[in-house]
Amino acid sequence: MNLTSDNSITWRYAKQQVFFNIVRLAALLISAALGGLLLFIIASGIQAISWDFITLPPRDSMTKGGIMPAIVGTFYLTLGAIAIALPLGVASAIYLSEYARQGTIVRIIRIGVNCLAGVPSVVFGLFGLGFFVVYLKFGSSILSGALTLGILILPTIIGASEEALKAVPQTFREASLALGVSKWGTILRIVLPNALPGILTGSILGIGRAAGETAPIMFTAAAFFTAKLPESIFDEVMALPYHVYVLATAGTHIEETRSIQYGTVLVLVALVLGIDLIAIAIRSAMRKRKKW
Repeated sequence: MNLTSDNSITWRYAKQQVFFNIVRLAALLISAALGGLLLFIIASGIQAISWDFITLPPRDSMTKGGIMPAIVGTFYLTLGAIAIALPLGVASAIYLSEYARQGTIVRIIRIGVNCLAGVPSVVFGLFGLGFFVVYLKFGSSILSGALTLGILILPTIIGASEEALKAVPQTFREASLALGVSKWGTILRIVLPNALPGILTGSILGIGRAAGETAPIMFTAAAFFTAKLPESIFDEVMALPYHVYVLATAGTHIEETRSIQYGTVLVLVALVLGIDLIAIAIRSAMRKRKKW
């Protein structure tokens, strides 16, 4: 009897080790692929990086000069998208998690949110073109692009925020309500502060996607070339992902600009990583203050 039990435990342990090794191998392969991609981008683009490349506008049919307008445009579009999507996403998550009566309608809403998360970005771009650019007459502008990108990342933020709110222990709510605090006061002072690290996780994912998308801004905000910086939210802007697309496919000197293409990609990756690291640092500081 003991021998059979020992064999069973040994067999389960062996299966567990096989599974863990498969997971480790998958993680190693993914890390190696990501590391190889980053090394290739750095090796190909580092020669183009210079102070002039970062601070000057393009010139000579974009074969020389820098990418300053594209950096500023990407920053404005990403910041605008987060400013639009974060309040709407958190408010929607609060309603679904704290106020909505759980039932068929809420399940349908959640299915719709999940479906929106899988819609191709070009569809959002066409929607932004038809609604913001043409119908609302915002034109091709920072405002149209930020609104389109905001809708694009909204499902991600709603999903992450709702899960973060659900992760806050129910006893926190019950204790607050028992002390006479209103439901909104409980959400504002107890639930949201404890859910903020998880909400920031969704924001980080949204930042990465918003900064790297080409199709939505191609129809709503991005200019082929402009040497001046935007003066209002109704101006067109250059953007790093669209600039790479233009140089690689629509330029008149594609081979001559190859180093500029990789340099632009390297700057885009560094910009996204920089914004993400700031958000991660804020999230880590908030997590350290948690008492549960």
